[in-house]
Amino acid sequence: MDGRGVPLSLIVTGANRHDVSRLAAVLDRIVVQRPEPPERRSKHLCADAGYTGMPARHIMEAHGYIPHVKGRGQEVTEKQPSSTKRARRWIVEAAHSWFTRFRKLLVRYEKLDRSFLGLNQLAAAIITFRKIHVPLNIIYG
Repeated sequence: MDGRGVPLSLIVTGANRHDVSRLAAVLDRIVVQRPEPPERRSKHLCADAGYTGMPARHIMEAHGYIPHVKGRGQEVTEKQPSSTKRARRWIVEAAHSWFTRFRKLLVRYEKLDRSFLGLNQLAAAIITFRKIHVPLNIIYG
């Protein structure tokens, strides 16, 4: 996800696989390649406490990211004095909620991975379309 909650890559695995085992595949499949940031800016990757190990940190750094790995409550308590700033992981949690609002994705009934992946890609396209600001008035008919 980027800073607005737009999905950048998507893979489908079994529920018994830990997220950190597929980290390299997710980072390799980023669809939108962003340009190299200027010298004073870097690419940051915010992750939860499941990615605290050194192998995950090495994968993030090998892909050119600066890892920010914190637990669920840790970042919230650090930003507590400033009420105007939200925790960085908030957008990730919100994006997961946007995906589960598609009722077909909430419980997986598809037997084939390609069917389930296609439905997730369709949901990601709809979420992305909703995040794009279009100054035109589009009439749905």
